[in-house]
Amino acid sequence: MVMITGYATIEQAVDAMQKGAETYVQKPFPNAYVVRLLEQIQRRRTLESANQELRQRLDHGQALDEIVGRSRAMSEVLERLRTVAPTEASILITGQSGTGKERVARAIHRLSARAEGPFVALSCAMLAESLLEAELFGHERGAFTDAHRERKGRFEMAHGGTIFLDDVDDAPLSVQVKLLRVLEEHEVQRVGGDRVIPVDLRVVTATKVELQQLVRTGRFREDLFYRLNVVPIDLPPLVQREGDIPLLLEHFLKKYGAGREYQVKPDVLEALQTYLWPGNVRELENSVARAVALSGGATFLKKEHLLPLSAKFRSALDVGDGVRPLREVLRDTEREYIARVLKTTAGHRTQAADLLGISRKVLWEKIRDLGISDPRASNGGESAP
Repeated sequence: MVMITGYATIEQAVDAMQKGAETYVQKPFPNAYVVRLLEQIQRRRTLESANQELRQRLDHGQALDEIVGRSRAMSEVLERLRTVAPTEASILITGQSGTGKERVARAIHRLSARAEGPFVALSCAMLAESLLEAELFGHERGAFTDAHRERKGRFEMAHGGTIFLDDVDDAPLSVQVKLLRVLEEHEVQRVGGDRVIPVDLRVVTATKVELQQLVRTGRFREDLFYRLNVVPIDLPPLVQREGDIPLLLEHFLKKYGAGREYQVKPDVLEALQTYLWPGNVRELENSVARAVALSGGATFLKKEHLLPLSAKFRSALDVGDGVRPLREVLRDTEREYIARVLKTTAGHRTQAADLLGISRKVLWEKIRDLGISDPRASNGGESAP
């Protein structure tokens, strides 16, 4: 908007700018001047629009930086995230402990139209029933002992943004009723108060259990389940994401390496890829942080610092992330078995070849072709034929 006036004053100019005018022009003026002025305004707006679009693209790219993975299972998760995050739909994230449910919830927030608003997270498993209700919905002064002043709850804090409720299965039925009201009426009522407070927010929840089973046993409200489960996102356990482990390892080495170039040897990487990871991504992250702290400045991280002594490993025959071609399975099985025999013989190839019923030369070729890490390098075993 351009203000045109015959009696320009400083007060009028300030008032016009406050009301949204780009600038003002005092009569009389040449038509060409106004044309140039409008062209300048148009160019500036085009540039601002392009800058805003670029910022949004960068923000969207950064939103997924913490979700690392290219496996088929994670690719499906990322595709669903990009599709549903810009909507206002309620999302229920399911997955084992340590699979990264809060990371996904934060990504949903950053990819949404509410990205500039607050992101508020709370685990329903951390507080007793009475404390959880007051934490979520707030309380008025005098609502209970020690309530010396009024206090906003998490729902009010999340106004204009996103609230993430982890372990929603631990919410007692009394809290579930009030949560349902938030979803249906978009309002809250503080503990000890009658005032109805409107809230504008998106609700994202997470659970590591089967909510439908709790519905069948009466421990979770069916109507609330359907309100929360508008869009389900299931996070796979790390054991089903074998191909993602090198990527996650690189990501966490950069995060905790403080600029140092830490690495792992091939046999250690192989162990990381076959370990069962009961604690999922969180366990891998903690393992990397521990190994870096215990490295003593060494470039290569030690296996004993990355994996527990009681580590359990899976076989190459496990289906894992899906059915694979038979040739790949046979190759992996052969690699795993030869590696175990070499470990049994402490890297002595002649003895290993005798046990396997093949010549030493054939064994050497298989070690080379299959990319097997041979213990001989660390214990003085035999050299290649």
